[in-house]
Amino acid sequence: MRLELDPRTIAQARALAAKVGDPIVEMAKKHTTVAVERATLRLAGLAGADPDGTPWVNHLVDAVRADIGLEHGVSLPVWQALSAYDNDLARLAEEAAAGQVTFHLPEGAEAELAAKHAREAVGVGIARLDASRVARERMIAEIGDAPRKPWIYLIVATGDIYEDIPQAQAAAREGADIIAVIRSTGQSLLDYVPEGATREGFAGTYATQENFRLMRAALDETSRELGRYVRLTNYASGLCMPEIAALAGMERLDMMLNDSMYGILFRDINPVRTFVDQRLSRQIHARAGIIINTGEDNYLTTADAVEAAHTVTTSQLLNEYFAKEAGLEDWQLGLGHAFEINPDVPDSFRLELAHALLAKTIFPDAPLKWMPPTRHMTGDIFKGYLLDGFFNLAGAMTDQGILLVGMMTEAVVTPWLSDRDLALQNVRYVMESAGKLGEDFHPAPDGFIANRAREVLGESIDLLGKIIDEPNGLLDAIADGTFGLMKRPADAGKGLEGVAEKSSAYYNPASTILEGEE
Repeated sequence: MRLELDPRTIAQARALAAKVGDPIVEMAKKHTTVAVERATLRLAGLAGADPDGTPWVNHLVDAVRADIGLEHGVSLPVWQALSAYDNDLARLAEEAAAGQVTFHLPEGAEAELAAKHAREAVGVGIARLDASRVARERMIAEIGDAPRKPWIYLIVATGDIYEDIPQAQAAAREGADIIAVIRSTGQSLLDYVPEGATREGFAGTYATQENFRLMRAALDETSRELGRYVRLTNYASGLCMPEIAALAGMERLDMMLNDSMYGILFRDINPVRTFVDQRLSRQIHARAGIIINTGEDNYLTTADAVEAAHTVTTSQLLNEYFAKEAGLEDWQLGLGHAFEINPDVPDSFRLELAHALLAKTIFPDAPLKWMPPTRHMTGDIFKGYLLDGFFNLAGAMTDQGILLVGMMTEAVVTPWLSDRDLALQNVRYVMESAGKLGEDFHPAPDGFIANRAREVLGESIDLLGKIIDEPNGLLDAIADGTFGLMKRPADAGKGLEGVAEKSSAYYNPASTILEGEE
């Protein structure tokens, strides 16, 4: 079921989003970051950490940067040094950390040889992304996929990967189609990726390559048991966005929360840093066949969900542009939106339906990620359970693609396992009883729901026009508090020191391979 919106108006909104987004893409192409360079080394096979837990990729990038700067990238100096010192990557990183290696930028034939070897090494990592994508497709064909949509998305977050695993498996047996392992609080602000299996996370479990591997293996086992593929998601956001994207792709995660705006607004990460990081991370996701989830729902936790509805639509349009420019397809665009209108507002449910249908009408082929109520949850768990039921009903009526399970104690306390069971029962009841209600539900073309959707779309178009008129476009709009009421200037924020403008000698084999240039 869709709304009858003027396709010319939708096309106008997309054209304006492209005009806003294009300068950001051009800026991203002209810069690199420490995380981009570390992700490249990870694709080339460099893993592990020193006894203090500092990853070798951090040591190697820092050593190159100290000798010649970051603006040329690390690939040419690293692979030149590999040849000069007759080393492998791991040993080179150890020696660089000990101050035993001096890096320089090769030129001419020496540079060509270094580029060739770098391209071959990174190509092995890209091949792992390809192999993971094929393995996913083969497994789905072999054992079957989730039997219906929306896919039911449930969070696991104990802090201990070995506790997360049985909880995730139990959730899958109770009907969850997607298991999301929440990251430990504050990991997005770590400028390194922890190493190994972890057991000490706070309000979440650290995103590490080994944790990815362990959970994917466990869910594969449960998938075969249930006869349907259970998807796994984590977070490719924060200061290590492209690195985590690479690790997720190699370990066959299926979805990743991936949105620079979340890091900018809610973690105060420098806008330039994270837009650059986002572009490579999305190129990796595109190659690995990973569905991204964006974070527009977060705007409505700080701004009013009625007054700021158009900022969600605006951001969705921008995220679509950035994603497609990076190579993602419609089926990979889990654009976010949320059920966050104050339930005391008159016609709140009709307004929620209007916003959900607007998103589904503009992005009909995207598996939209529909987020449950949290902002207006209170200690009244009975009202919370009812509110979650209305949320589930809106998801069924508007044909959402990914439905995150809401819990009656969400945003009040950390939910008990029993709360999750009740939440899944709520989802199952609504989905089984409502069925394909959307086939029978047709809002009046000039009724309340359709007119509200047109109003929000019109406000989005107006906002995009205002952003275009800003001297620095989207960067100025972010600095002015346009999204989520957070003001984040482009010359401030965490991670700014890790950004460099590319020199004419810059080379990165990961970017060139993923963009199809080699």
